[in-house]
Amino acid sequence: MQAPTETRPRPRAGERIMAVINRDPLTAPHGTRNDAVLAAVLLGVAVCLALFTDEGRRPDALGWTLLVAAHVPIVWRRRHPLLVLAALFALVGPYHAMENNHTAVSPASYVALYTLAVTSRPLRTIVTGTVVLTASVSIMLTVNTHQALELIRISGWVIAILFCGIDVRYYRQYVAAIVERAERAERTREEEARRRVAEERLRVARDLHDLLAHSITLIGVQTSVAAHVLTADPERLDREAVAKALDDIAETCRSARGELRTTLEVLRAQDTTGVPDARGPLPGLSGLPDLAESARLAGADVELSVRADGVPPAVGAAVYRITQEALTNAVRHAGPEPSVRVEVHAGPGALRLSVTDDGIGPDPAGTPGFGLVGMRERARSVGGTLDAGPRQGADGFEVRAVLPTPATPLTTTKTITSERTA
Repeated sequence: MQAPTETRPRPRAGERIMAVINRDPLTAPHGTRNDAVLAAVLLGVAVCLALFTDEGRRPDALGWTLLVAAHVPIVWRRRHPLLVLAALFALVGPYHAMENNHTAVSPASYVALYTLAVTSRPLRTIVTGTVVLTASVSIMLTVNTHQALELIRISGWVIAILFCGIDVRYYRQYVAAIVERAERAERTREEEARRRVAEERLRVARDLHDLLAHSITLIGVQTSVAAHVLTADPERLDREAVAKALDDIAETCRSARGELRTTLEVLRAQDTTGVPDARGPLPGLSGLPDLAESARLAGADVELSVRADGVPPAVGAAVYRITQEALTNAVRHAGPEPSVRVEVHAGPGALRLSVTDDGIGPDPAGTPGFGLVGMRERARSVGGTLDAGPRQGADGFEVRAVLPTPATPLTTTKTITSERTA
């Protein structure tokens, strides 16, 4: 059974009238058809006026022909208002000169003047109205002085119609400007929503890349250590070393699983209204010792120096992720047992991060990844910059980042140095 379709309520008469007033006549649907109907209605009114008013000036055959022909241009009044007015004036002039009924053509003339005022610039409207009135009075003076004075008397209606059309034109422009601003605001909101969604997707992608690359690299190194212990000397198996390597793998998996759950909870959240920060607690400088310890378990000799306090959470999270990716790259590409130095120093208005190693660096022939791109995006997300490349005058690789922060006093100094363990 087909569901009944919803019927929209028919707009009331007042709403339809306001819609017609607010609508641009050039964009109105079925404009030519409606104007043809209007021309027919005006012609009927003109015929009635010619028959039942001022019977002494009832049109003759030529007068009726001019009267009917004067209403034909009304069909194209929207597209060519000035030409329509000129054609109407050219037909009405002889009509009046032959002393036909002067009232009969007034409705069509008023409609042509109103259309010109609504669709043209105000200056053109005023100039055209002045020319029409001057020419009409001049013609009537040559025909009938009394009618010329009567035309001057009723010229106030012509002026009123012109200024009414100008006022309607300004009103339509005002309504169109309001509608355009509302549509632009709606488009801006939609673009802002799409931008935020894209930024959130990029942030989640960076977090997953940093997390999985770091964890998988450590697990790979720790698994290699366990395999080496098992195959180096099977007769003198170091059970404690194997157990420690497996425990390190399990700890790395637990840590990665917890951080992965925190990241994925953002994607599963259906409604974050009223939640202060749907991302959960951001990692910061307090997590750098854990990163250094994880790299040491993977065989690197890490020296960590942190001299900063009161860092904004976003900057702290950027430092954490950049350091995590830099240590992961060092463990993967710097060779066996690299020495890595991590320095975080807060200066006036900026936080400086440096991660250097003495390894051999990545293989130039290898497939480039997204690590360096992600680190640069992390730095740019907080308004900072990042440079990465081989060290000048020494072996190894270097990552340097400058992240802007408020003026931060050096209230905390923390230096951690440890021998490599594996």
